[in-house]
Amino acid sequence: MIELIKKYNVPVPRYTSYPTVPFWDKKAPEHSQWLNVVKKIFDESNNTEGISIYVHLPFCESLCTYCGCNTRITKNHKVEEEYIEALLAEWKIYLSTFIEKPIIRELHLGGGTPTFFSPENLDFFIKELLKKAAVHPKYEFGFEGHPNNTTKKHLQVLYDLGFRRVSYGIQDLDLKVQKTINRIQPFDNVKQATIDAREIGYTSVNFDLIYGLPYQTSNTVANTINSISELLPDRIAYYSYAHVPWIKPGQRSYTKADLPDNEEKRELYEIGKSMLIELGYVDVGMDHFSLTTDALFIASENEKLHRNFMGYTTSNTSLMVGLGASSISDAKYAYAQNLKTVEEYKGAVLKNSLAVFKGHFLSDEDLSVKQLILDVACKGKGEVKVLRNHVLWSDIKEQINEMEAEGLLIQLDNHIKVTSLGRAFLRNICAVFDIKLKQSANSSKQIFSKSI
Repeated sequence: MIELIKKYNVPVPRYTSYPTVPFWDKKAPEHSQWLNVVKKIFDESNNTEGISIYVHLPFCESLCTYCGCNTRITKNHKVEEEYIEALLAEWKIYLSTFIEKPIIRELHLGGGTPTFFSPENLDFFIKELLKKAAVHPKYEFGFEGHPNNTTKKHLQVLYDLGFRRVSYGIQDLDLKVQKTINRIQPFDNVKQATIDAREIGYTSVNFDLIYGLPYQTSNTVANTINSISELLPDRIAYYSYAHVPWIKPGQRSYTKADLPDNEEKRELYEIGKSMLIELGYVDVGMDHFSLTTDALFIASENEKLHRNFMGYTTSNTSLMVGLGASSISDAKYAYAQNLKTVEEYKGAVLKNSLAVFKGHFLSDEDLSVKQLILDVACKGKGEVKVLRNHVLWSDIKEQINEMEAEGLLIQLDNHIKVTSLGRAFLRNICAVFDIKLKQSANSSKQIFSKSI
């Protein structure tokens, strides 16, 4: 295992899309061109699948230094109303391209800290968002909450609007680790936020944990999981810390010397994983564990799991509209990302213009590779069809044979099947199929975090 860790601990994407964002076309799509693609996919799929909406709410009262998200740090809550006005202006532009009411299958509030916004403002925003839309019979609404500021009123208001899943960022419960990453949240706050959600009726509570943080040890990981075992959340996302100080300057408040080395980091993962499995969780894919009663596990068992810019999801729609600063939209054959700063984003949409500044239109080759990578990431115990006459086969067969010899996968006729050992190296297996990544192999610039 140590040799495999040394070999595969290399920078690779997390594969929430293919091509991944750094390899998109350099030229931004014309807004009319982007809206034409959105309309086409909407017309094809709205009545059968519905659509997904991701809303980025970037504000946080303090900076968590480990965080790689697009955030705006402020204690001024007057920013809420103006930002909501901009979100609704952007949504109005999309609504104007739809001939009929959009049917919303999935709605997710991410950030930032969505619960930075008051319950009253969230209530107003969601009601306005849904005013000219219908809700799919099998809808899924979820949001990310901070245990320190997610009040019972937040939970009740969002529950009344249809939300049934909440995700709390926990990371690690050790005080030294929390102080270093500027994310201090007592376990009592986590416990109360979880109890409140369940008392109100939320059917899925998710905890985000991170391994590889500064000053984290096998003891802090074990203590954290022992503590949360009392609450037994329905899902746990157990992420690898991505140390990218050249992108996120906040991470310069500590050094690599404060981080566990490669072998120690992998040990943290294995300790956490074994404890979670002992508690009854199942490894459903890249970084995600679920109880067998949760929809994520059920989707995995039925090979219905999907992966997009929101991570793993049980809904698979051809159109995902991203609203807000830095949000990314997916219209099956094309991607588009909004401007990242709040000011630029608001400046565009409040003038009745889209805020898109980057995008990519997928070629036939892109679409083929995208499906392969999705299959590897989402198939679980299933088999991934890799035809020998596929455009990639001559380039990857040696790597596939090597991974089979290492016990990471099995070849069966025109299929591969990821083994239980291989699931720990899922990002690396996906990377085998990534043509764009291979083409950039000679670049000296590190774009992605390491896989372990």
